[in-house]
Amino acid sequence: MDQLFNTPEPEDAGTAPPAADAPLAARMRPTTLDEVVGQEHLLREGTALRTAIEQGAPHSMILFGPPGTGKTTIARLVATHGRETAAEGGLEWAEPPYAFEELSAVQAGRAEVREIMARAAERRRAGRGTVFFLDEIHRFNKAQQDALLPAVEDGTVLLIGATTENPYFEVNSALISRTRVYELRALDAADLERLLERALGQLGCTAEDGVVAFLADRAGGDARTALNALELACETAGRDGRPAATVADAEDALQRKAVLYDRAGDKHYDYISAWIKSTRGSDPDASLYYLAIMLEGGEDARFIARRMIILASEDVGNADPQALQVAIAAAQAVDHVGLPEAHYALAQAATYLALAPKAASAGRALRAAREHVREHGAADPPSAMRSAAYPAAKALGRGVGYDFPHHHPGHVNDQEHLPEGLETLRFYAPDDTEPEMAKRLEAARRARGRDV
Repeated sequence: MDQLFNTPEPEDAGTAPPAADAPLAARMRPTTLDEVVGQEHLLREGTALRTAIEQGAPHSMILFGPPGTGKTTIARLVATHGRETAAEGGLEWAEPPYAFEELSAVQAGRAEVREIMARAAERRRAGRGTVFFLDEIHRFNKAQQDALLPAVEDGTVLLIGATTENPYFEVNSALISRTRVYELRALDAADLERLLERALGQLGCTAEDGVVAFLADRAGGDARTALNALELACETAGRDGRPAATVADAEDALQRKAVLYDRAGDKHYDYISAWIKSTRGSDPDASLYYLAIMLEGGEDARFIARRMIILASEDVGNADPQALQVAIAAAQAVDHVGLPEAHYALAQAATYLALAPKAASAGRALRAAREHVREHGAADPPSAMRSAAYPAAKALGRGVGYDFPHHHPGHVNDQEHLPEGLETLRFYAPDDTEPEMAKRLEAARRARGRDV
């Protein structure tokens, strides 16, 4: 009777073989651990992750790495590997040991997550687990991530989050503490060549010398990019009636892909570089132009905001201290408001930073100080400058003789702060766009009886 009211499990499509007309990258997705190319540091024999999967005792995890490195593949293998192990032992599972539910945090909302949790709870009562694969988990805000905690804690779902961003910055610490973080690496050229050679057999295509090497070198460690380009190159050759794909076909395939903004490829770096240089160069029109390209291309707005914060200190600095606050406010707007409305805050920050006076003195001074330390080592501070916060510190002379600046006019004393023998070191020299900082520095050095 219960079967009359059962609806098809939505995860069946997630573990079913891909359609014959699916993209090559989908058709080539590994179905066993031994078919996975690359990520040996995570999946070679004896590693913790491989052992957990093989023994049917996986755990919640965050998979962190560039696009096209196998995050989705690993998630699917966690859900389906038990069937493979049982078959090897002479048994057959009627269904995979885990149901597989998949969402993208870009499109999913609370309603979709609640539906998955409800299905997972029902399966759990029936004795079956659920793998919940959440792609781009960093796109969920704090409240959405917190909502996952109860189901992860009580085992309702085995959560596998995938992200291209550092999870220690982008995922809530509470969720991090309940998962294991695994970092996937970009595939090297040798890995991609093996994968492409295997794909040629899948396509029933041949390729001239140099095609596989070219695609492996130019794919930037992204298996999906390499496979899609190979498929397009073979299709081009087939339409032209040629027996084999050529290097020219491969070049054309990559060029067609590169017309679109690729967050993981050269365009990602080229356009953020152009934005930084234009903004540093006080050109608001160019700054807005490259900002528009990045936003239209789907660049992560938080990545752009982080670069704005860096530029505010690196290139504007104390010539306009307000610039850093503007950049930080734009980053907060991205987190609290989200796109598309946060475009306004990014545009405001871009134009403010472009037109702000520029100064690189703070960064230049720090570089000079670090170079000195690298060359000469770290000298001990004078005893008066050292910490006296632990028992018996004063008996060692720590902190003895410290002259509290607030006891002096202007809150400046003439005590030496640098280590002995380094009293004449000078690193900071304000730019001509920092007249106020120059005045303060001169006054402070004069009050301390130092040369200016």
